[in-house]
Amino acid sequence: MDSDFLIIGGGIAGVSAAARLSELGSVTLLEAEDTLAHHASSRSAALYEPRYGLAPVVELSLASGAFFHAAKGILSPRGMMVVGRDDERDRFMAETQAMQLDALSPAEARAIVPILAPDVTLAAHAAHAWDIDTDLLLQGFAREAKARGATLRTKARVTAIAHQGGRWQVTADEGYSAGVLVNAAGAWADQVARMAGVAPLGLTPLRRSMARIPAPGGHDVSGWPMIFGVGESWYAKPDAGALIVSPAEEHPMEPHDAWADDMVLAEGLARYEEMVTEPVTRLLASWAGLRTFAPDRVLVIGPDRARPDFVWLAGQGGYGFQTCPAASRLVADLIGGRGTDLSTALVAALSPARFG
Repeated sequence: MDSDFLIIGGGIAGVSAAARLSELGSVTLLEAEDTLAHHASSRSAALYEPRYGLAPVVELSLASGAFFHAAKGILSPRGMMVVGRDDERDRFMAETQAMQLDALSPAEARAIVPILAPDVTLAAHAAHAWDIDTDLLLQGFAREAKARGATLRTKARVTAIAHQGGRWQVTADEGYSAGVLVNAAGAWADQVARMAGVAPLGLTPLRRSMARIPAPGGHDVSGWPMIFGVGESWYAKPDAGALIVSPAEEHPMEPHDAWADDMVLAEGLARYEEMVTEPVTRLLASWAGLRTFAPDRVLVIGPDRARPDFVWLAGQGGYGFQTCPAASRLVADLIGGRGTDLSTALVAALSPARFG
């Protein structure tokens, strides 16, 4: 099958890129698993908090805001809160200032989240955080791509990549050929690069475990914000009447279909329990995902230095959903040779050329 653009990876990065690139020519997307968004994209905390992350990530997230706020039904109000104790004050102040949160008194914080422990003396909150309906977002991009003739293939694991006759030749469930190859393979992005004869960038998949627990103390948690411990030592987020709690660990892993580490999960739940009055008595479910970071923890978007027809869309870390509108538009702008609304400094900060 021949196309102008071949995308490897069917998470939110690859599917959003397929929608944008379908404006420029024919697109084929290859996903190894049975369904799109099987790995990190289906295991995300799914929050749009545009001030979360390093400066280039924040700028890319903010650039995605117009899309999110214009899209019907994608965002719903959530808010976020950071809580801590007196001995964490310095770091608490730095984090809450960076994310532009408003300080709360302990009483004000407990009026929002009534289970906070008595020694939680530091709290800050902001409304500028929203839940993302990840399935609606993903399916919207998929429909857009398909409406322009894009082919989205699942069960198409790539086994070989070669560059012949000025085109990429890719073997998966069948043979594919394209002028431009887009590497949106998530935790497998460096492996795809090696397969293509392109130098890897040192991307590292980091495991993050999560547990769903019953609503603490029988409270209605639907109006609670997403809650972070200082230093993102844990977080909790309402989800369908229950609460998702994560130890927020970052343990380097080889690419694989990740699962939660019971000991790490127990340690994280213990950190959460120290900050609340309701103990965790049982788990409803547990799982894990791999959040893949570049060495500088900034996304990698753009043509490879040595092979310009090999385009990176990788290293999303925990920011893939909240940056995908601007990230996918940038990929299409760069490949199409169009101008971009993003700053020159941001495009350079995201470029794989920075690792040269």
